[in-house]
Amino acid sequence: MTEPAGGSGSRFGPALAGFLVPLVLLALVVLGFQQRLLWDLGWRGGEYAQVFLGVVFVSVVAGTVLRAARPRPPWRSFGTGLVLAGTLGAVGAAVVIVAILNALSRMY
Repeated sequence: MTEPAGGSGSRFGPALAGFLVPLVLLALVVLGFQQRLLWDLGWRGGEYAQVFLGVVFVSVVAGTVLRAARPRPPWRSFGTGLVLAGTLGAVGAAVVIVAILNALSRMY
């Protein structure tokens, strides 16, 4: 058997899929908040923030479990993508929180 072009058994396709699944979910949460899709059901900013952080947390935990469980190679790469997307979401949320706190601190 020959190894993929990346060497050392790395698989780009499953890693990309693992990255795109939580990324699309996070984008849908942001889009839902901007378009007020669940406004009539009583959803406001807090509910969307909870779902966003839930997607981030679940993707990081699921990715870490997939990486630590040592399953067959495609699932390990998928787990790597999950961890990367969850980390990106967490960093993005932290940047937004810091920006809001910075803006609030300059108001007075």
